[in-house]
Amino acid sequence: MSSRVVVLTGASSGIGRAAALAFAARGDMLVLAARGLADLEKVAVDCDGDVLVVPADVSVRTDVEKLAQAAVERFGRIDVWADTAAVMAYGRFEDLPPHVFDQVITTDLLGPANVARAALRVFRSQGHGTLILCSSLVGHITAPNMAAYSTAKWGLRALTRTLRQETRDAPDIHVCELIPGSVDTPIYTSAANYAGFVGRPPPPVDSADRMGAAIVRLADRPRPGLSVGATNRFIELGFSSMPPVYDALVGPLMSRLGLSRSQPAPPDDGNVFTSRPRTEGGRGRLGRTAVGAMAAGALALSATAAVALRRGLRRRVFTRR
Repeated sequence: MSSRVVVLTGASSGIGRAAALAFAARGDMLVLAARGLADLEKVAVDCDGDVLVVPADVSVRTDVEKLAQAAVERFGRIDVWADTAAVMAYGRFEDLPPHVFDQVITTDLLGPANVARAALRVFRSQGHGTLILCSSLVGHITAPNMAAYSTAKWGLRALTRTLRQETRDAPDIHVCELIPGSVDTPIYTSAANYAGFVGRPPPPVDSADRMGAAIVRLADRPRPGLSVGATNRFIELGFSSMPPVYDALVGPLMSRLGLSRSQPAPPDDGNVFTSRPRTEGGRGRLGRTAVGAMAAGALALSATAAVALRRGLRRRVFTRR
């Protein structure tokens, strides 16, 4: 495959960094963007290729417009634009400061909207392009202490679906949604925290490299959505088919598996408003008790799902008779 011009927003760490390395290994030409210049430059060195570094905040529309312009001026086109930029905040909705909640929504929903607007403008002018927006499993379910992040990702899901509908007249323009489950990235430990304990990805946890490879797959063979996570489908089934059971279990499981009870955290805005230096990884260690709790919760959900499905099938049979 000939080299593509790939713009990556959120490229300084986590999934964005992994995607940058994966595209670089393919020989693609890269435009890397994020808020933190120092970390971006480190990623550019690791990519070891034709790389343009542009500091930009996706929540600032003019930054994104200048990024698109810089990419086209340097390489003449944009073939793929993948946006993984995101921030997170832990805490009950009533405990989150309103300005923190608002900024998470701005970065995680209005940021991708800024990216989509700039990317589609270029794609329309050149007649082709692939836009990949990084959603989350939490954009298909909900969990306590993650109201801001989940609200933004649900909105992003709606935006992505709408964009696919609106680009049906352009068969060479593709809008894709990546749906990661738990991923070992710094987003958890760098998040704003008003929950009292450091956040961590609940198991099973995938590597950022796996998600980076998934973004490359979407660029190679665009499809509407790609869910990557061993339990994603199962958790979505529990959320949609048996809300009372899901709601009863998700609180205790989130408290036990999504927060590190051994690491208290004072109230802090994290990196919601300003970039912080990248740290490797984001997950805390889980003991046997925590893994056992997850297994017990999964078993309860699967048993209830089986019963619910059987009842649903029986009702359909009797109704038809």
